[in-house]
Amino acid sequence: MSPNSNSLPLDEFELYSRGKLDLGLQAFVRDNLLQPTFQPIFDFNSAKVLGFEGLPPIELTRAAKLTSSVLEGEYLSRRIVIASYAKQGLSGKIFLKVSLDVLLQSEAKTGETLKYLAEFGLSPSQVVIKLSKSDSDSDSAIEDQLLTQSTEHYRGMGFEIALCNIHQGFVGLGLWSALKPNYIKLDKAFINDIHHDKVKLEIARSICEVSSRSEALVIAEGINGHLDLMALRDIGIQFGQGSHFAEPDVSPIQSLQPEVIKSLLRVEYPRENVLQTRATVGKLLTFVAPESPLTTNAEVFNRFESNHELYAIPVVQDGRPLGLISRAMMIDHYARPFRSELYGDKSCEIMMDCASIIVEHSTSVQALSELILNSDPRHLSSGFIVSESGLYVGMGNGHDLLRLITNMQINAARYANPLTLLPGNLPICEQIDLLIQAETSFVVCYFDLDNFKPFNDVYGFQKGDEVIQLTAKLLTKVCGLYDFIGHIGGDDFIVLFQSADWEQRCQDFLNDVAVSFPKMYLEEDRLQGGIEAEDRRGVMHFYPILTMSIASVKVSPGTFKSHHQVSEACMSAKKQAKKFTGNSLFIERRLPFIPKPTSQDASLH
Repeated sequence: MSPNSNSLPLDEFELYSRGKLDLGLQAFVRDNLLQPTFQPIFDFNSAKVLGFEGLPPIELTRAAKLTSSVLEGEYLSRRIVIASYAKQGLSGKIFLKVSLDVLLQSEAKTGETLKYLAEFGLSPSQVVIKLSKSDSDSDSAIEDQLLTQSTEHYRGMGFEIALCNIHQGFVGLGLWSALKPNYIKLDKAFINDIHHDKVKLEIARSICEVSSRSEALVIAEGINGHLDLMALRDIGIQFGQGSHFAEPDVSPIQSLQPEVIKSLLRVEYPRENVLQTRATVGKLLTFVAPESPLTTNAEVFNRFESNHELYAIPVVQDGRPLGLISRAMMIDHYARPFRSELYGDKSCEIMMDCASIIVEHSTSVQALSELILNSDPRHLSSGFIVSESGLYVGMGNGHDLLRLITNMQINAARYANPLTLLPGNLPICEQIDLLIQAETSFVVCYFDLDNFKPFNDVYGFQKGDEVIQLTAKLLTKVCGLYDFIGHIGGDDFIVLFQSADWEQRCQDFLNDVAVSFPKMYLEEDRLQGGIEAEDRRGVMHFYPILTMSIASVKVSPGTFKSHHQVSEACMSAKKQAKKFTGNSLFIERRLPFIPKPTSQDASLH
């Protein structure tokens, strides 16, 4: 039943809610006149649900304010959200709002949320406490202190923490660093139309970078369109919610529409050449039988004693991983004098590392390595837990991770251009074929320097190499996280754009070229706009300052069958692009391109 249907009008509702808020509203909840709604939060990397934002009925919020019973209203809100979440058996985390206004009240109770969880058979590990800014004009220092105390309080009970309104300055960087939240939520007002707002994008990118270093996950709220979704994904934000996925509902969806899944699950190739592979954490997966929190320390210790190759044991409750118990930690703490007598019969959670690294099996090896490098060194030896949709599937260790990365580095170097360290011809062709097979829409842009040979002849190969390296640097600057950059050879580059704003990125690149390339010339050549040099026949000509020609070909599902055909289309577009003088972008609009029926298709060259 929708919360907006069959509900009493506010004026009649007032008659019931005035006075004793708990008794009045409990009756409406019991009669299903007031129901919470849930908005799903999705993981962009797996297209699966991370959890649900629990939203109390608007009538309840209005009545609580009307009767000055905000405290009772929030407690009742939490209870009905938890009850509905449990009754529906929703997967993933449940995000519960906790207002600082409530925490400031002297009548605030301790342990109410834990009581509701126990009542409906849930655990704190399933709940994320969403701390929101106070609506009152409270002293900022008092709010910061209260926020710190609240974070410690809820985290100590086993809850995860989400902080809101980061972009509005709710939490300064210093406090953010001290609190170490599990999630950072970006408000919908900030996310709306972010795809064409460079300032918003840069702020979001900065927040994302800080979050990765502090081991926090960023959730974007209010994603209402495809372009905003793609922009957020391109800068590295992994989670989001909004009407583009689903509106809040009493019975929320738990899976995305096929077209949204298709746009999210793109075949990706990390930009950094050292880790250019599609390897995921799944390659490192080893199943280790977990223990439950009911297992005693003595039982865990005996298990380590009987298996000397066991370096860590995961602790799992109802299929969900809680943390790791490492051999080193167990021996260090448990094996001391009298420790076995004191703690042997107690729960193994005492010895568990609650801050263990838990990653989805679809996480890239690159992302995992960065996470471990930015974490405490103990994680490299103790290992990490691997989950699928939040459920335990196994674990991995640092030794296997280092070995895989080493192999990846060797393979990457084998096919990289030695001057720019960007992928060469073979990886480029493989990536095009992968995108075609995945039926992913993308744009191939061929970048070719104009007048490079005479520049190289006059200024020498070292200066020419600097121009090539500068081109690679400028391309890397403008490309998104999932835009593949390749160096075909010489002065030719290629980019496989998956960013929706690829045209703007090309224009930004050309603007950078117009500023940077003239600086590569001596002042006298720069002032006259070019150089005198011999052509291939030995005749002197005047060659203008270096410019860039870009030829673009859009690839849609079914347009091309292989990289050979894409290469042929690129060569045709390149001829058209070279007809223009100066920095130019040619967009092939003559498609669908029909490749010539040859037995041996051309490769990119």
